[in-house]
Amino acid sequence: MTTMNISLPDSMKAYVDQRVSQEGYGTSSEYVRELIRRDKDRTQLRAMMLKGLDSPATGKADAAYFQSLRKRLEQRKKA
Repeated sequence: MTTMNISLPDSMKAYVDQRVSQEGYGTSSEYVRELIRRDKDRTQLRAMMLKGLDSPATGKADAAYFQSLRKRLEQRKKA
């Protein structure tokens, strides 16, 4: 693992320290790593959504469609 140093204004450092304490992170580094993971996930989700917008419609998203999705999820949970 490599090290990266960042500079923060006092108010931001205080906020990070508060979040670390309140959320049970062991260190400020753990908190920052979690923020980066969430940002990465958000970026990937956004890219997938934009890709989906550009793709052709394949069917109707009605109540039956969403019920079939729920059923598939329940089957995966059981497996």
